[in-house]
This record gives sequence, structure tokens and C-alpha cells, in this order.
Amino acid sequence: MEPDLKGGDTVLLDEAELFLQQNGIPHSRLAELLADQDAQKKLIRKIDWTLIPLLCGTYLLQYIDKQALGYGAVFDLFTSTGMSQDQYSWLASVFYIAYLVAEWPASYMAQRFPTGTVVSTCVICWGIVLMCTAASSNFAGMAACRFLLGIFEAVITPCFMMVISMWYTRSESPARAGAFYCFNGFGSMVGGILFYGVGQAKGFTIWRIIFILCGGLTIVWGIVLYFFLPNNILTAKRYSVEERAMLIARSQSNGTGVFNRKIKPYQVKEAFMDAQVWLLFLFTLLNEVVNGGIANFGKLIVKGFTNDPLMTTVYGIPYGAWVAFFVFTGPLCASKFKNARTLVLMLWVVPTMAAMIIFLKIDRTNHTGLLMGYYISPCFVGALVIALQMPAANVGGYTKRVTATSLVFLAYCVGNIIGPHAFLGSEAPVYETGCYVILGCSSGQILIAIALRLLLVHRNKKRDSEAATSAQYVEDGEDDTLLDLTDFENKRFRYSI
Repeated sequence: MEPDLKGGDTVLLDEAELFLQQNGIPHSRLAELLADQDAQKKLIRKIDWTLIPLLCGTYLLQYIDKQALGYGAVFDLFTSTGMSQDQYSWLASVFYIAYLVAEWPASYMAQRFPTGTVVSTCVICWGIVLMCTAASSNFAGMAACRFLLGIFEAVITPCFMMVISMWYTRSESPARAGAFYCFNGFGSMVGGILFYGVGQAKGFTIWRIIFILCGGLTIVWGIVLYFFLPNNILTAKRYSVEERAMLIARSQSNGTGVFNRKIKPYQVKEAFMDAQVWLLFLFTLLNEVVNGGIANFGKLIVKGFTNDPLMTTVYGIPYGAWVAFFVFTGPLCASKFKNARTLVLMLWVVPTMAAMIIFLKIDRTNHTGLLMGYYISPCFVGALVIALQMPAANVGGYTKRVTATSLVFLAYCVGNIIGPHAFLGSEAPVYETGCYVILGCSSGQILIAIALRLLLVHRNKKRDSEAATSAQYVEDGEDDTLLDLTDFENKRFRYSI
């Protein structure tokens, strides 16, 4: 057994270390658990069937809820509220302004308080806001509700990326992140079918029905999450102490720390000084400028050549299938092929560039060509999943990891605020300025991904060289204390490329 902790030493330890000591589990037992491949496979299956469906269901509803505004615009939102297209652009931006304001406090709450409880409470609250949105009758009321919606949704994606990094190893994480993120695509498919049915309603304002329906489903799902979403691997009630110890062993193998509620200012500072974090920040910023435009105006581009709200909704169903395909294949390739993450960042934005060229050059009467451009345009989202997940996989130290994740999501918000304003109402249905902005942002993402790859390769080579020449280098497994070290402090840490 390890020596007793001194009074001042506990602040240095990850809470996983305290869990092991409280349950009398020596570090030698962790090595034994890691060596039991059959038990690991059984545990992974259990996580996949008990945790991932909760994340997938939440993402499905979140995407449907986000797209409720877009579907409403296709039907009768403009006529019943008297809004202009410029005001509609601001509704999209207001959501992400609120997301930006709330994202850092939400990440802090998720670290300081039980994560599952925080997430489920926010889901219930955003469902209530959606139902209240149906009572709005003008731009001011809609904007207020969109702002509140952004506040409550801000916690979801950062928390889910942290959850994935806690429950899975670095090699497993991209595929699992892609699994729940691809439910954006399924959300688009389900939403298209659902709202096609709603669009048949007579005597009611269609967009109000959409918001009431979405809000009610979300509240019910939030209650499900409250009872079933675990707060962390140390307190998961449906897992035995032995299973939780194995989860700790697996998470420890990541070298990024397991869980620590204490906010450490030096780790916050280190995150701000890390070039990797800022490259991911810039990549995500440009990626979400693209998303802010396509997500909010893609359906209006389609409506521009169909002039039929119901057909626009129908065309959105296969669009969802393409989103799911791109989002799943990007992280899957990053998991299956060694050092492929930054390659996915580069390659998965190319089809989006091709789509913008199609929108700019193809005649509006070529419906098949325009639809293919629409369907390949969301390929960039596969790269986004990798960028959002990389802080959780490539940053050590729990506070530094939370801070890095928050910075990347800050870029996520700013990009989505900017994106819709590149699509000018006067340029409908082609939106030339928006297409050129997306082409420029996509080119910038490729250059940033190249710079990120070169940086991470350089860091790994430097550490390999130091390890080969330093007599003080400690091999993996010799240090049996779960300290909450950053990737700068832990010289054994190697970056996923």
C-alpha cells in the first residue's frame, strides 16, 4: 500500500488517487486490471450501452431544437412575426452570444458540481425555454428566448467531450465522440420527418407547434438524464468498485489526469500559454464561421430553387444522413489510423469547399447539382469533432484541460456569431459573399491543421530525444502516484497527432 497522505499533499492528487486509497486499492492492482483484456472488453461494452445512448439522445434533441428556428423560417416564422432576414441572422447570433457568455461558467459548474446533475438540469431548462418561445410574437421576444436557450445549451458539448475523455482511452475517444456527434445528422433526419408531418397542420401557426413539440420532448429527456447520467467514474452507482478501479486505470493510461474539483490557477495560465490550444482555437473559429452560415441558411438556399416549404423539409432528410456519415467517418478514421487526427482536420473540409464552388457556379435550374452541393457541404463537421475532442485527448491536468476546452468552445461561439452575417439577404438565393467567406475559412483551416501537425510532431520528437539522453527519465509505470500533472509537467506524455 502507498504511504499515508500528509495534510498538504491531498491538493496535489487527482481525486481518483483518493478514491483508491479510501477503498484500499494498491496501484499494482490497477496494472492487473489493465492486463485483463476480457474484463476491459466487457466494461467497454457496458459503457457503450449505458452511457453513449444518453449522449446520443441528448445530441439528437439538441440538434432538432437548434434547427427548429431554421424549420420555422421555411414555414411561417417571417410572416407571423414580421421579422426581416437581417433580424433572422441576429437570432442565430444571439444564441451563440449567450453560449459565449455562459460557456466558461458552465464548464466551471460542471467541474465543481456533479456533472450529470448539472447537464440534466440545463436540459430541462432549455426545454422550458423552447416552449416559452412559442409565445413570442416579435423579434424582441424571440431574441430573449434564443439568448436563454444559448445559456442552457452551453454546458452540453464541452461537458460531453470531457465525459468521453474520462470514460474512454485516447485511442477510443474519437470514435465515441463521433458516435454521439453524428446524431446531429440523425437529428436532421428525424426533424425533417417530424416537421414534414407538422407542416401538414391546418389552422395553426406551424413554427409555434414546432417549438412546443421540441420543448416537451426535451423536458422529458432531461428527466431521464437526471436519473441515469452518471456524474463521474468515481461515483457511478451502476458500476462496482472493481469496475470503477478499472475505469481509473484506463483513464490514468491517458496521462491527462482523471478528475479533480479543485481549480488550479497555474494550470489556467499554462493553457493560455500553450500554442496547441490557440491553433485549435483558430481552427474551430474558422470552422464555425462555416457552420454559422450553412446551418442557418442552407435550408433557405434549397428553398430558393424549390419554392416549397414542405419539399425543403423533405430534402433535409437525406442531408441528415450525409451529416451522420461525415461526422462518423472522420473520428472513425482518426481512431483507426495512427497519427491521423490532423490529417482528418485537413481533408474533411475539402468537400465543403467543393460545395461552395457548386453553389457559386451551377445554374439555379440544375436542381440535382445544387442538391449534391447541399448534401456534401456539412463534411467540415467531421473535422470539427476532432478539433473539439483534441483538448480532452492532448492536454494534461484537469483544470488545464477544462480551460483549453472552454477556450476552444469560445471560438465555437464566436464563429457561429459571425457566420450568419456573411449571408446577405440582398444576395438570395445564391449568397455569393457567404460562399466566398466559407471558401476562405476552409483554406485557412487546412493551413492551421498543417501548423498544428508540425508543432505536435516537434514536441514528441523533442521529448523522445530528452528521454533517450536523460538518466532521470522515469519509464511508464514506475511512478505509481496519480498526480494531477499537465502535459508540460509530465515528460512521459506524448501528443496524439
